[in-house]
Amino acid sequence: MAPLGQAEEATAPPKPRILLVEDKSALREFEVDAAKVAEMVSEGLKQLTGSPSVATAWLSLLTPADTVAIKVNSVPGPIGGTRKAVVDAVVRGLLEARLPPDRIIIWDQSLASLGAAGFGGLAKRHGVRLAGSRDAGWDESVTYESSIVGTLVAGDLGFEREGENSSRKSHLSRLLTGELTRIISICPLINHNQAGVSGHLVGLVDGSMDNSRRFGVNASILSVAVPEILALEDAKQRRHLGDRLVLNITDALFCQYLGQSKCLLHYTVGLGQLRFSTDPVALDVFSIEELKRQRERFEVDYLPPDSSLYKNAALIQLGESNPARREVVEIFR
Repeated sequence: MAPLGQAEEATAPPKPRILLVEDKSALREFEVDAAKVAEMVSEGLKQLTGSPSVATAWLSLLTPADTVAIKVNSVPGPIGGTRKAVVDAVVRGLLEARLPPDRIIIWDQSLASLGAAGFGGLAKRHGVRLAGSRDAGWDESVTYESSIVGTLVAGDLGFEREGENSSRKSHLSRLLTGELTRIISICPLINHNQAGVSGHLVGLVDGSMDNSRRFGVNASILSVAVPEILALEDAKQRRHLGDRLVLNITDALFCQYLGQSKCLLHYTVGLGQLRFSTDPVALDVFSIEELKRQRERFEVDYLPPDSSLYKNAALIQLGESNPARREVVEIFR
């Protein structure tokens, strides 16, 4: 019989991989070289999946029969939010893998923010779709209820239907409960005042639920609500968000180490990096470490709350929060 320590090691789950691709020559002031970004996306995908081509890399994660939603963060705009060059490269790769254009959706909170960030032209050029979770409407059958009361505003279900002022319920967008089968999350590297990073976990929840402002009251509320929403299940006991998420890309071409939803160029530094993983928790924790390094580098006297969000997410098997339990592979171009 093997010693206890060896038995535990033998049965431990594999370490999540983070594939980091860096090419500082892809940066031009606060713009990017789209061709070089496309090469970074291709290399990251192939190395992460061990595939010989971009098409086979995508087909190891999804199938042409899937309806794929690409979650972006468009709110900070074209410079501070998810960069169009990254999304363009992802869409091109999906088309190369023979996904029909009408089964590819670029998605965020609203069509208005997507349009303001310039994603309308990208979608039109490739013949893919744009969708806003608010614009798609809210599914009354999939709710998240907690003791935290939120003030309803225009766009929230209760406010629109019955003129209610407050509610303890949030509803998942019909976009998420309808046709889509796979999610790709592409988020910029931006600080979050409560969660540490406006990353994949917080971004998915912000872009999926109505009456979600109530979760941002403090870090402890957010750290419970976000993992629980990501774990909401459908009738087949599959997680609407967590189980459909097949790839996460952190757009770290630029890093904004202060601020949250606005583009603040005076708190932004160029890294020239894209980071890939199938584990959103490991990737978000990795991002928080980077944000801390940049604040220390620039001697910024600011430290966000040490959120338990990522440990809670790990407890319900959404990913790995322990930095010692991950593998980081770096590629410098």
